[in-house]
Amino acid sequence: MSLLDTYAEQLDQLKQQGNFRQFRSNLQQGRYIDIDQRRMLNLASNDYLGLAADPLLREQFFDQTPMAERYMSSSSSRLLTGNFPSYEQFEATLSQAFAGRAALLFNSGYHMNIGILPALSDQRTLILADKLVHASMIDGIRLSSAKYVRYRHNDLLHLSQLLQRYQQDEAYDRIIVVTESIFSMDGDETDLKQLVALKKQFGKVMLYVDDAHAIGVRGEQGLGCAEQYGVIAEIDFLVGTLGKALASVGGYLICDPIIRDFLINRMRPLIFSTAQPPMMMAWSDFIFKKMMNLNDKRLQLAELSADLQQRVRDKGYDCPSTSQIVPVIVGESPHTLQLAQRLQQAGFYIMPVRPPTVPQNSSRLRICLHSQIEMQDIKQLATQL
Repeated sequence: MSLLDTYAEQLDQLKQQGNFRQFRSNLQQGRYIDIDQRRMLNLASNDYLGLAADPLLREQFFDQTPMAERYMSSSSSRLLTGNFPSYEQFEATLSQAFAGRAALLFNSGYHMNIGILPALSDQRTLILADKLVHASMIDGIRLSSAKYVRYRHNDLLHLSQLLQRYQQDEAYDRIIVVTESIFSMDGDETDLKQLVALKKQFGKVMLYVDDAHAIGVRGEQGLGCAEQYGVIAEIDFLVGTLGKALASVGGYLICDPIIRDFLINRMRPLIFSTAQPPMMMAWSDFIFKKMMNLNDKRLQLAELSADLQQRVRDKGYDCPSTSQIVPVIVGESPHTLQLAQRLQQAGFYIMPVRPPTVPQNSSRLRICLHSQIEMQDIKQLATQL
């Protein structure tokens, strides 16, 4: 066998299972996406508020940004020469929005989640993580030296039992509970108020909440589920992404100033990575301020989401969603792939999600709604389903 034969065999297995993936060239304009000369309604993007698709916002930003400030590379890490004013400005904006708590920026949500937990954890740390947390958090947990236990998805009774068991264990100085607010594959959400109440019962518990799919679309000012449920101050590590509803790139952490300083000194992906281009941080600051005033779009998105969730259930599909992420859980990968292809032929760009992204026998269509969708689109999609 050649050195490549083993990889080729594994790729053949993926093709036979209907789990083979590949890039597809596309052109996007407004609410539509063009692939293979077919124009489809884009229902696979995380541009939940339609801000990334709005050319007027880009024009306004470039008009008000002097050429002298349009740095397209930071050329170093922030600890060397990469700490441009746009970084400090955006962190100040985030801090003001999140009730004066400290803010720290990262190159991506993945960088953030694989770096924070290893930096904060040692052998006297226990991590209790929801069974369905994102792959980036799983990788961060595995990179840490902490012991970890997974609790059943959104089962806070099971979490409470684990906390009661480990709270008295002198082997651990701290317990970090890790969860998402809105889960990326099922579109359901954890009960943040109950989770905070549970935290307060135990002395050495800290909360790590990834609000990636809620920032921009939840709360009066779009600050996520933490704002919606009034628990911003109670979450020790509130993280989110800039690459979904905020139409930019990168991630952020809202935390205590001590945690911020500690990560600057200990978090390897932050210390050893070239910082994001200053231009992107200026854009993030610009778009974040716009987003906070778009509650009408948030309300519209919530209405569309609730309507589609009910229509999917009425068709007999399992749909756990309470958000703009609406899965249609089919089961086997080949059937899911065929259904996605038929919907694309009908003009709806919906992607199949298959193992290992989701568990075996739970392949699904993942419908991502955004504020550019109209109710008539929802009705037509439900008819196709």
